[in-house]
Amino acid sequence: MGRGLHFLIALAGAAALYASAHAQEAPRPEPIHPQAHVAGWPDALQWNPMQGPEMQRGRSAGAMLEERRRLDAALGDLQPQRAGTVDAYVIAIALDSDPVFAREAREAGNVLARRYDAEGRTLVLAGPDGRSGGLPQGSISSLAVALARIAEIIDPAEDVLVLYSTSHGIPQGLAYHDGDSGYGVLSPAYLGTMLGELGIERRLLLLSACYSGVFVPYLATHDTAIATASAADRTSFGCRADNDWTYFGDALVNNALRKPQGLAVAAEEARASISEWEARAGLMPSLPQVQIGEGARLWLRFLESRMPATASEPVGRPAAGG
Repeated sequence: MGRGLHFLIALAGAAALYASAHAQEAPRPEPIHPQAHVAGWPDALQWNPMQGPEMQRGRSAGAMLEERRRLDAALGDLQPQRAGTVDAYVIAIALDSDPVFAREAREAGNVLARRYDAEGRTLVLAGPDGRSGGLPQGSISSLAVALARIAEIIDPAEDVLVLYSTSHGIPQGLAYHDGDSGYGVLSPAYLGTMLGELGIERRLLLLSACYSGVFVPYLATHDTAIATASAADRTSFGCRADNDWTYFGDALVNNALRKPQGLAVAAEEARASISEWEARAGLMPSLPQVQIGEGARLWLRFLESRMPATASEPVGRPAAGG
């Protein structure tokens, strides 16, 4: 064996020792500590709506994939915000599968998009209503994803969320109920926390459900305008499955908000109409609630300055005659 070969072997050995030494000196990755499971499995019989948004049962994988695609397509169609313009992003959602709610949400999306110059910036999460289909279904999780996507798009210093939700309600919040497959309660605490974490401060919240006044003390802020179908301890009316509107939806959206008038005036008109309908039917007054923060009054001026100058015509059967 020649000197040259001895030299190469020695050099290779030295390189190997050098690499081995430095490999031992390289920092090791931080160990992964799995999150501790301390709360235990939730008991469906004692499920707390303040702690979890919804429960699902019996959905096929194919149905879940199809629904995900519908929602993704709708989110992908949202237009970007316009710098220097107070843009409204509208969500109209039916959280219950009774067809009246899907019909109401679909037309509410049309009315609010026209009123607030939100074409291309409106999501309707309503599912089938017996007359049309193809829309993403309303659920608490789909609402959360939609809100998160809007939070990515908007300029929070100038843009506004307009949320119209329609469903049954319970004293703890808005009921999510999709046939025999989906269950849950959207509580005031959960919605408020979600909006806060997403940084959506400017918001117009229109909530059509029994007991929906429970949301007012949780969500009323300087930059929030909120109108509800009832007081926290009252039911609202008109939610028969074959109706086109609830009382609140018909009075506020299908009539008052179609007109070129401010939100406060429209809400008062709707409240008067509902009171008249309830008295005529001998029903206990639902006592709709309205609260508009001082900051909300300012951005409402910008939005309402672009309202159409003419009213659109109401559609569907009047709720009080249904």
